[in-house]
Amino acid sequence: MALQWMILTYVVAAEAAIAFLITLPAPKALKSTFVSLISLILQPSMFVVPFAGFQLLDIYWKNEHRLMCSGETCTAAERDRYEKSIYKAQRNVILCCSACLLYWCIYRVCKYHNEIRSMEEVEKRYKEE
Repeated sequence: MALQWMILTYVVAAEAAIAFLITLPAPKALKSTFVSLISLILQPSMFVVPFAGFQLLDIYWKNEHRLMCSGETCTAAERDRYEKSIYKAQRNVILCCSACLLYWCIYRVCKYHNEIRSMEEVEKRYKEE
């Protein structure tokens, strides 16, 4: 079951790197080329949102059906195992939410950049007239 979390971790790391590169100041030509390349990649990489949503539902289901370990009935090893599974679930929730949030941030930055570019083209046409 760890494979999907490794995939999601690598996707989040790639999204963070892309978000960092998109927000860095760069020459206009380079930035425009990079943003258009990322815009082409955005639609196929939309899979991360339903994938993360499915993983969140899986975490919720497992949390609702988890055996509770409290009181005198649990040994120290069982209590440690229970706490470790809770920590892993919390980490995975943060990972899923950050995947969706980073995707949304990249999408909005690319959209804003494209809107600014189209406004600049309209302004340039008005100045030429």
